[in-house]
Amino acid sequence: MPTDLPNLLTISRILAIPVMVLLAAFREPWADMAACAVFSAAAITDYFDGKIARDRQITSDFGRMLDPIADKLLVGAALMCLAGFDRLPNWSLLPAIIILLREILVSGLREYLAALRIGLPVTRLAKWKTGFQMGALGVLLAGDSGAAAIGLGALPVGAIGEAMLWAAAALTLMTGWDYLRAGLRHATGGTATRP
Repeated sequence: MPTDLPNLLTISRILAIPVMVLLAAFREPWADMAACAVFSAAAITDYFDGKIARDRQITSDFGRMLDPIADKLLVGAALMCLAGFDRLPNWSLLPAIIILLREILVSGLREYLAALRIGLPVTRLAKWKTGFQMGALGVLLAGDSGAAAIGLGALPVGAIGEAMLWAAAALTLMTGWDYLRAGLRHATGGTATRP
């Protein structure tokens, strides 16, 4: 049911997106920090909506459908903000592209396998990937200007976020490859095993 707490948390993740985009568009130190805070709060709901749903045994088809969509919308919007507002330093557009393409790949695989009534389970490595990815995007949204706004100007926040984004991209390639192999096994009639 859409009014259960886990589903409300998922919906809140989607509602946070325009707020984050608007704040990032200001391109002011206080707004960068606020965009980071909104993004981080939304990202944290991804953990809690699943945990609460499992603990209270209130999983639903609505939640299973909307949760991955909300995640991809949040990540996609953050990546577009960073790229569009010229906030990805040096070669960091490359890991951003890798992350975005992997999200599209996994969505396509899930859609294909759902038609066959086969689930594509989330692996432990994919959870680590999500953690690194969300952390990197939050740090990059804050950037050096946001860090300076809260008195942390001495920290190389942009460089830290860039390193985290590259680490997330590496994990993204590994998990994307695992999911692609699992999908290809089904598509070519091979025996399916968990990625």
